[in-house]
Amino acid sequence: MKIGVLTSSRADFGIYLPLLKAMQRDSFFQLEIIAFGTHLSHFHGFTLAHIEREGLNVPFKIESLILGDSEEAVATAMAVTSMKFSSFWAAHAKDFDFVLCLGDRYEMYSAVLAGVPFRVPFAHFHGGEKTLGAIDNIFRHAISLCAKLHFVATDEYAERVKRIIDGSNHVYTVGALSLDNLSTLDLFSPQEFYQQWNIDLTKPSILVTLHPETIAVKKNEEYAENVAAVLNTLTEYQVIVTMPNSDTAGMVIRKVWDEVLSRDPRIFRIENFGTKGYFTCIKYCSFLLGNTSSGIIEAASFGKYVINLGRRQEGRTKSENVIDSSFDVASIKAAIKRIETSPASSTDNVYWKGGAVNRILNILKEQHQ
Repeated sequence: MKIGVLTSSRADFGIYLPLLKAMQRDSFFQLEIIAFGTHLSHFHGFTLAHIEREGLNVPFKIESLILGDSEEAVATAMAVTSMKFSSFWAAHAKDFDFVLCLGDRYEMYSAVLAGVPFRVPFAHFHGGEKTLGAIDNIFRHAISLCAKLHFVATDEYAERVKRIIDGSNHVYTVGALSLDNLSTLDLFSPQEFYQQWNIDLTKPSILVTLHPETIAVKKNEEYAENVAAVLNTLTEYQVIVTMPNSDTAGMVIRKVWDEVLSRDPRIFRIENFGTKGYFTCIKYCSFLLGNTSSGIIEAASFGKYVINLGRRQEGRTKSENVIDSSFDVASIKAAIKRIETSPASSTDNVYWKGGAVNRILNILKEQHQ
């Protein structure tokens, strides 16, 4: 069975990884990676190298990124991506039994949309979710309409996909695929991590990931400044900041980090840890702060509290480890105080179903019969 995999960023690749490794081991599957978006951008860490280090075949590399973060730049990047993929699908649409696509990024939407006239058989991961603070909500639902197979994280999301596609066939609740990494990845020890990044995880640490709210674009500079103001007062912690995606106004957050956080030696800014490094950070940090989906989906499996800021993740199902906060400085500080005075989180992860990889492989094989 020939499987194509659309991957546009470090985020989706890290989620795919346990499935790709399993497919690589299974002779039933022939796997080919289609890399585009920030994977090919040196500004964003050239994460294509991370894919290749995992020993995966990347026969297709499609440059489509526009280095800008205005509304016009994002719209132009969408148009360029669709144009590039119109040529790609014209040459390769019939090559694959299924093409995997994941999530809600505008680049992913553009690549998938270009495949619709060619009747490319897409299998979509993480459909049915709702994020009211980001335009990604629109792209996610649109990708679901383009797909033939749907692998979703919860029963609630499965019901939403069924409403979107106006049908119930080929919608499967498998849990969050990324959580299978917990049983397959051998995480770094603090000593190994220090050798890689010169960051001592034995010190109390906050893991921070802040992406722009693409619904409230003009507020992002204020949001980033408020977060920076809080971080600068937390002298008892070291702060590990992973940089934002290529969203509308993402450069605004980078600019604030450069201007406000770069002068403090206890604050580290990292473009890309890779899946193993990022999960190691979650394991050893004191808590997470920001508005990334990994805080909602993965952190509970590590027993970590998450301060979820603003509206970017609003609408997603959350485990009890998630503490919602506005971007107001006092609110953020109150959430931190609440964590510091609470017992360790021991909540179950609502996204964990167990064995997502094997379930997905079996479903794909059934489709091939």
